[in-house]
Amino acid sequence: MIDHADDLVSVQAATERLLRAVGALDNAAVTQSSRLPGWTRGHVLTHLSRNADALVNVFEGRPMYASAEARDGDIEAGAPRPLDEQLADLRTSAERFQAAAEVPADWSRTVELRNGVTDRAARVPFRRWIEVELHHVDLGIGYELEDLPAAFTDRETGFLAARFDGHPDVPATTLTATDGRSWTTGGGADGGPVTVEGTPADLLGWLAGRRDGGALTVKGGDLPKLPPL
Repeated sequence: MIDHADDLVSVQAATERLLRAVGALDNAAVTQSSRLPGWTRGHVLTHLSRNADALVNVFEGRPMYASAEARDGDIEAGAPRPLDEQLADLRTSAERFQAAAEVPADWSRTVELRNGVTDRAARVPFRRWIEVELHHVDLGIGYELEDLPAAFTDRETGFLAARFDGHPDVPATTLTATDGRSWTTGGGADGGPVTVEGTPADLLGWLAGRRDGGALTVKGGDLPKLPPL
């Protein structure tokens, strides 16, 4: 059951954690490499700000981005900005997102995201929560997958498992976390069933493309190669 109001509270909490952590950086740190190939921390921060504005567009019935080129251009243009500008943009764009989400609306309606992807409006706050939490980790400033709220890790693992369910390149796979939770995914490729076991953080890291899966235990075959997100 999706509770968009509860997710909006979680987004606010995650954003405050991010703002506090980024506020402890300096200008030099913003220009240094993030954990995302080819992106500095400034790229990640600018992406988070523009993503908030893009989701405002989604709420208000406009295209998420004017174009892929415009999206990429905005990120490149904003990446070199000093820390104070990045922080101000991150804060005010987050406020615009929250304000747009508080406008009375039909949360059961279908909205369009990037690349023709559609979803229910009620899931947009969770999608923003994903952006804030995972990109906080991507900054490489001391916030790790193990630090994510357990409720988020559990839900995002299920979300990604569902995304790969039936994928033609992924064999039938059971994911088992050390806390006892389990999910199934894949099934569209030959082979399997494969069982992948590990900590909640390691399973999420593998599914989200943040870890190579080397810490996972695999039974019944090789570790499946997941398609890019």
